[in-house]
Amino acid sequence: MIKRSKNLPAEERRAVTVEAVVALAAEQNPSDITTAAIAKRMGLTQGALFRHFPNKDAILLAVMEWVADRLLARVDKALQTATSPLAALEAMFMAHVDFVLEHPGVPRMLFGELQRAEETAPKRMVQTLIHRYGERLQRLLEEGKRAGELDADLDIEAAVILFIGTIQGLVMQSLLAGDIGHLGNDAPKVFTIYKRGIRRVQ
Repeated sequence: MIKRSKNLPAEERRAVTVEAVVALAAEQNPSDITTAAIAKRMGLTQGALFRHFPNKDAILLAVMEWVADRLLARVDKALQTATSPLAALEAMFMAHVDFVLEHPGVPRMLFGELQRAEETAPKRMVQTLIHRYGERLQRLLEEGKRAGELDADLDIEAAVILFIGTIQGLVMQSLLAGDIGHLGNDAPKVFTIYKRGIRRVQ
């Protein structure tokens, strides 16, 4: 149970709620998480929870906003330390992997939202995250071509799709194996293969 969730200011209560949902998503199917389970994890009543969120979708939207802010901030911080576009791509890849290792419930929630047939605010937030993430990748790949590090004929759009798809594939295989730790072991080796496919041949 998450401690110190009673008598918190509104913003802190919302943050603790998000943390509770992310923790629950690492333990069970995100679609099965109920507001009762969230309140129980926080040591609250459902009534207390609904004083801060009108419904479950509002909670999920807050979670998706938290994920977008934290993941993009983690990626941007990693990019600042890179010495070249290619090094920045690797830093971005590994920063994303590290984020998933720290929050294994997040990809399960993202996949779950994208599979929903209806158009919802949380689903739109996930789509926005992917778009913003892709824009960062596109800029990096274009910089890499200009710097002569990447193949001059590289298809930028395809390289963006493959980068994101590679991480998604690694995550999916780790989830299927029931051991998210596989992700950390496999990611550097897989990125090496990706890098060989996009870099300029000397």
